[in-house]
Amino acid sequence: MNMISALNHLFIIRDSHASKQLDLLKKALYADQIIPYLGPGLLRLKTVEPPVPHTPETVAAALNARAPAPSKIRTNMWSVAQFIEQRRHRRTLQAWMAEIFAGPVAPTVFHAWLATLPLSLIVDSWYDGAMRAALAETGRTDVIEIQGVTRADAITDIWTRTYDLAGRELQPGSAATTVLYTPHGSIRPAANFLVADSDYVETLTEIDIQTPIPQVMKERRTNRGFLFFGCRFDDQMLRTYARQIMKRSQGPHFAVIDSATLTKNERRFLAANAITVIDMPAGEAAARLAAARV
Repeated sequence: MNMISALNHLFIIRDSHASKQLDLLKKALYADQIIPYLGPGLLRLKTVEPPVPHTPETVAAALNARAPAPSKIRTNMWSVAQFIEQRRHRRTLQAWMAEIFAGPVAPTVFHAWLATLPLSLIVDSWYDGAMRAALAETGRTDVIEIQGVTRADAITDIWTRTYDLAGRELQPGSAATTVLYTPHGSIRPAANFLVADSDYVETLTEIDIQTPIPQVMKERRTNRGFLFFGCRFDDQMLRTYARQIMKRSQGPHFAVIDSATLTKNERRFLAANAITVIDMPAGEAAARLAAARV
């Protein structure tokens, strides 16, 4: 295999090989050698329907129920949110997003397990706040959350805000054993949402030179890889953020995904970024990782 084809080859592991790799990843998580990167698919680990949307498409549907958007953009969360912001004002979009994600989301067993580990960094790419809740339930005081914030109403040059688990806003650069990074914002504690196309205009302009990425994120990813869990990469926005958050990290990288459902763009993205696919149902993988033995 020549160098070009190697760079574009998607590696997928299944069955006993996938199980063995998860066992190695479990040890890596205990040793703080890999960074969990969580997506909305985690909300489907429970048997009951989650109380909040668990895909960008279901957020788009919830927004459409409040203000129908043109059919050509109706399934695109970012475009529907932009439509509402332009027609109804940013405050309306903010209020509706807060309504949509108001229902408290109980952490899964997987969230709860991650919260007990000595991890330097956790990335949560959804708005529901379940990972934050899991960390808070441990009673830990050595955790901070850094949230991406919209610049739509900003009067200062900021990209993020920092909070403790009690909801108090902290100064940027506050010390912590564990940093929870929520790049798109979160419902709690302050209902910060990056969701409309306009929220990402400046961010995407600057993200290639890493300006919106917190310094602590840049430092702690350097000698680690990422484990993507509950994530999909079937939209350019999701791929761009994941790529930039991974940037200059040492690797290796893994993603728990049903390979049969991957789109052509997802396959290309995973191959180009050397992300090995662990082809196993998310519930089975989560149970194996969170089991008592190491």
